[in-house]
Amino acid sequence: MAKINIAALDVESLLELRSRIDAKLGEHKQTLQKQLERLDVSAGDGRRKGNGVRATKGRKVAAKYRSRKDPKLTWAGRGATPTWMREEMKGTKLKKENFLIK
Repeated sequence: MAKINIAALDVESLLELRSRIDAKLGEHKQTLQKQLERLDVSAGDGRRKGNGVRATKGRKVAAKYRSRKDPKLTWAGRGATPTWMREEMKGTKLKKENFLIK
C-alpha cells in the first residue's frame, strides 16, 4: 500500500479515507467477534463464562500458618508470603511447613 500524505489531502479526500478505514475496521471487528463466539462455544475446556469474578473472592479463609515468635501473626496461605514469615525463615533451616497450625 502506498503512503498517503494526509496533510496534503482536502476535506473530501480525508472523509473518503475515513470511510474506507471504518469499513476495513468493521470487517476486522466481525472476524474477531466470530472468533470470540467460537471460543465461548468451546467453554467446556474449564474456562467459565461470566463476569470473571471468583465465587471465593473476598471470603475469609481460616489461617494455615502462625508465627513462632508472635502467635498473633497468621497467614491463610494466599498471596505473597508475609514479611514476618520470610524474616523468620531467613538464615535458618525453617520451611513453610514448620509454621503450619496443627
